[in-house]
Amino acid sequence: MNTKLIAVLLCLFAGMLFASAQDNRLYAATDSVSGSVSDSLVSVQRRDTIVITTSLGVMKAVFYDDVPRHRAMYERRIREGAFDGTLFYRVVEHFMIQGGSPDSRNAAPGARIGQGSTQYLLLPEFRENHIARKGAIAAPRQPDKVNPQKKSDCSQFFIVQGHVYSSGYLDTLEMARNNPVKNEWWKEHYTPHKAEMDSLRKANPREYNKRLRQYRDDLDIALHQHPGTLFFTEDERRALTEQGGELNLNGQYTFFAEVVEGLEIIDRIAAVRTDKYERPMQDVRIISVRIK
Repeated sequence: MNTKLIAVLLCLFAGMLFASAQDNRLYAATDSVSGSVSDSLVSVQRRDTIVITTSLGVMKAVFYDDVPRHRAMYERRIREGAFDGTLFYRVVEHFMIQGGSPDSRNAAPGARIGQGSTQYLLLPEFRENHIARKGAIAAPRQPDKVNPQKKSDCSQFFIVQGHVYSSGYLDTLEMARNNPVKNEWWKEHYTPHKAEMDSLRKANPREYNKRLRQYRDDLDIALHQHPGTLFFTEDERRALTEQGGELNLNGQYTFFAEVVEGLEIIDRIAAVRTDKYERPMQDVRIISVRIK
């Protein structure tokens, strides 16, 4: 075998090895996507868009990932077309818009509607991280007197409009909730050492300040770990002070999705004239709800 032929064969062999390595990298990347990155793929899948087409415009929403039973129920009902052709039958400006009830489909003008259905009841999935910001979508429910378990009626839904809060008001809410917990912690952990700390303040101010900072750091940790305290995140503050919400709904209903486009459609619907039963004088129709 001559030298040129050997060189050619070596080049071909090297090329095959390189191609094989490239194939392995490709498969490795694919394995990585289906393995360690699978969570992100599932997350993308779980962020499928809910397109709510109404007679007054289109809203787009996404499901929350941490309310699996409500998500599954509403996904199934949407795919069945359960909300197509129903109405936003209860509208309260600066509060919420409610629709989807089966008895609102083809309802006569002025008829009392919104009874929902007992076929689609679910135990609640309350989540502290789901605040009732503008655009939050929740399952309604019957009052506690007749529904002590706070079961959701997934035959319909409501979307929060609410009103805009000032930053100072949010501060006040935090203080009102947190101060009793703070005072109790201080009483338990600092008061027994107060005499010692008072003496230390005079004898060794530097050491006193060091210990006081430690107490305050420990208090801060305790407050953030306590289940009864309230701290708004930066995102929540921005949403509530710029777009609005209805904080009285927090912890009372299961929020399963959130409008991310078309918030102005909520305002448009909420502004329509209603009768004494809060039903719009002119029907606001839910033409279709689709998952895309």
